[in-house]
Amino acid sequence: MALGRRLRAARPAAGVNLSGLSLLGTLARRGPMPAAQLAQAERLQPQSLTRLIAALERDGLIERHRSDADRRALLIAPTPAGRAALAEEIRIRQAWLDRAMHSALSAEERRTLAMAAEGMMKLAQAEDVQP
Repeated sequence: MALGRRLRAARPAAGVNLSGLSLLGTLARRGPMPAAQLAQAERLQPQSLTRLIAALERDGLIERHRSDADRRALLIAPTPAGRAALAEEIRIRQAWLDRAMHSALSAEERRTLAMAAEGMMKLAQAEDVQP
């Protein structure tokens, strides 16, 4: 949690909010999808997603378009500006993390952390697991 707070502190003040960045990241990784699927992927209530989509669309970061497979379905996708905002956010955080890792960690610690990161990403993307 402390590392997460530190990475958030490295963000530009006028950037996209964290919920918006998460949504853009999901769309960039998984591709265009309907709002219901996006809400499930982001673990958001439909009302919260509706407000977030409206704000991102107003800012030109996402767009809605009809599905080629099912013309009744509306898909949400990042715009070029949305992809650029996400890429810039990642670049800023990655630059800070690279500097911090090289100044605070040994080469062996960096290798261990890189290996652990793969497992952490798998956990972050895992579906709900019931006890």
